Parts: sequence; C-alpha cells; structure tokens
Amino acid sequence: MSSDRIFRRAAILGLLALGGCGFVPVYGNGGGLRGQIDFATPDSVAGFRLRERLEQRLGLPTETRYRLVVTLGEQRTPAAINPAGDTTRFNVIGRASWVLTDMADGVQAGAGVVETFTSYSATGSTVATQAAATDATARLSVALADMIVGRVLILSAGLAQ
Repeated sequence: MSSDRIFRRAAILGLLALGGCGFVPVYGNGGGLRGQIDFATPDSVAGFRLRERLEQRLGLPTETRYRLVVTLGEQRTPAAINPAGDTTRFNVIGRASWVLTDMADGVQAGAGVVETFTSYSATGSTVATQAAATDATARLSVALADMIVGRVLILSAGLAQ
C-alpha cells in the first residue's frame, strides 16, 4: 500500500471518529447565542464598526437573552520617524472592555478586555493620510470585535441554553 493511500484512510477514519465524539459547531445547530445578544457600543464611528461586526458574527438581536456592553479606548503612537523628524507611520492601539450580562436576572455571565493594534502610513498627502487613519480605525474595530466574539463563543459553551 502506498503512503498516500494509508494517509487518506487515516484521515477519513479520523474525521469519522471526530464526527461521533459529541462536538458541535461553536455557533450551535441553529441555536447557540445567535440572535440572543443585544449590543451596546459607543456612539462613534469605531463603535458603529464594532457593532456592525458583532452583528455579522453573532446575528442581529431577535430574542435577546443577553446584553453585551463594550467600551472602547484608542491611542495613536508614532511608529516610524524619518531623519528630518517627521512621523511617517503611526500605530493605533485599541482596547475594548466587554461585559456580557444575562438580562433575565442581571447576573454577569462574563467579562474581559481585549487589545490589539493596527498601523497606517503618513507619507502621502493630507487627504491620503486621513483616509489611511480612518481605514486603520475601521480595521482595528473589526479586529477587536472578532476577539470579543471568540471569547464570547468560548464562554457560551458553559452557559445554559
């Protein structure tokens, strides 16, 4: 028997074994937390982008059982300075604190803080630099939302459905 054939058989057997072990998709089989979370984000462009991504990943709130409150913080720091002393690149460091609360009894189901960063170039015209900064903020919001979703989905495995 060739090694490709052995590998193929082992892979198929492994997938069959994994399918029978009781694992379920993290979003659930039509259930999970999808559509059960009401989102509260800051009234800002970054907050809008964050909420938009949370809704994409966790669904629009239909039968709200939980409330996810997110607060955002952002800091811009110079990342590259040329010999003339001009800043040519900025890092945008973002921090999001989140709290997931069960709306039925007001008990906190989970909380956490996520941090990440993104960068943009400041070497173009004023308009190009502003567009790059806006894009960096949007990318940062999406990254923070994805990190929050990951933590909430891990947390949801322990929540009673």
